[in-house]
Order: sequence, then C-alpha cells, then structure tokens
Amino acid sequence: MSPNRKWRCATLGLGGNIGYPRGAMADALLALDERPDCRVTAVSRLYRTPPWGKTDQDWFFNACAAVETTLDPEALLEVCLEIERVMKRVRKERWGPRTIDIDLLTFEGANVAGDRLQLPHPRMTDRGFVLMPLADFAADLEVAGSTVGEWLADADVSGIEVADERADWWRDRNAAPHQF
Repeated sequence: MSPNRKWRCATLGLGGNIGYPRGAMADALLALDERPDCRVTAVSRLYRTPPWGKTDQDWFFNACAAVETTLDPEALLEVCLEIERVMKRVRKERWGPRTIDIDLLTFEGANVAGDRLQLPHPRMTDRGFVLMPLADFAADLEVAGSTVGEWLADADVSGIEVADERADWWRDRNAAPHQF
C-alpha cells in the first residue's frame, strides 16, 4: 500500500440464504478487516428478510458495513467479488439464492456509472433490506439527494426482523462454522 493513499469510506450490503449465511457474512467481513488496505469501521445488526425480486426462495440474512479503504472503487469491488468466489458463490439467476452477496453501496467521493460498477448502488434506495441495516450506523448518509433515514421512512420494510441485536455479531467466532 502506498503511504500516499488516502483512506476513504465505503458502505457494503451483505446477504445470503444458502448454507450458513451468518457465518459467510462474518467470514467476508473478517477477510476485509484483515487486509492492510481495508478496515471495517461499523457493522449493522443482523436482519432476517423476506426474499426480494425472486420471491420463491428461502428468507435471507442481511447486514451492512462501513469500511475504510485505500483501494479505489473498482479494486474494492474486485476484492469483494474474489471473497464471493472463494466462498463458492455461484451466479445462476438474478436475485436467486446465494451463499454470499457483497454489494458496494457507496464510496466516498465517487459517482460511477459503468457497466460493471454503479455508485451509489442504483437500487439501494428502493430496498428496505439494505436501508434498514444501513440506517443502523449511517442514517444521515446522503444518497441521491436524501439521507438513508429519509429513504428508509418511505421503504417497504414489511417482514424484516432483527436476527441479532449486537453490532459485533460478526466477530463471534464461536457462533458459526467459518471458512477462512
């Protein structure tokens, strides 16, 4: 890592509904936190959420996290995709079942409109399962002209329930089988 690289904040959405998603999300966060170019600075409570988009599947577990990183947005996306690959994420169908999903939601100072990456995430303001956990630590974060809290006030959050009240649920190495 270059000593001249500035640390910038990014937010991530994590989820899954195959296997042990809580453990997979914890592993992903720990893998990010162990990197010299990333550090996890905040994590939401853990939520249990109904499926969205493709509704004929198991419920999901979802959480959000803030990370500080010296990586640029594209490099952070690649790190997240590599973590998904290591954790055996298979992309069969859009919005389908998955072991782990890591979405880059926002990145300090970046607005990106590419084929591979769009920032802020183009559908985050429509998704209660993203906004509710993100509001746990970033309710005042401005996205597309409104705060996360304002977007959340208008979002459909029906069926979403807190699965773990603790913001440090992901650090509990005894709560789940871990892959890393």
